Amino acid sequence: MPESKKLKVLFLCTGNSCRSQMAEGWARHLKGDVIEAWSAGIEAHGLNPHAVKVMAEAGVDISGQQSKNVSDLLHIPFDCVVTVCDHAQESCPLFPGKARVVHVGFDDPPRLAKDARSEEEALQHYRRVRDEIREFVETLPGALTRVREPGAWRAERGKPRKFS
Repeated sequence: MPESKKLKVLFLCTGNSCRSQMAEGWARHLKGDVIEAWSAGIEAHGLNPHAVKVMAEAGVDISGQQSKNVSDLLHIPFDCVVTVCDHAQESCPLFPGKARVVHVGFDDPPRLAKDARSEEEALQHYRRVRDEIREFVETLPGALTRVREPGAWRAERGKPRKFS
């Protein structure tokens, strides 16, 4: 599909270091034929090395992606903005044009991993969230057009989620 016909989707989180980067990577990898994926943060914190590692384990290289501030992307006519954390949802700027804002909250791997007793234990949190984000991205673009109850995509930590 030509770039101009692809759905322009921005994945937005607080620091554009982990969840939104994973979502952009999955969207490019799985849905690159129908979605032009971007990611940004309310702030730009740089790429989280654990996120890069667990995405590489799944066959997706996000090491070349850059951490971006959402203010640098406001000129892009996004079709949809997906906030992937509560802070981004609360702080999401207004986007000009027709951008639809959808909230799909995911747990914060760095926060969950901070008390891990080993690197392997920490990486388990990143892997779980990586897999949940993949499950969501696999439903795109259809899931972006469905009307859902608030919080319908939020899961209780550690329980399987359904995005169909």
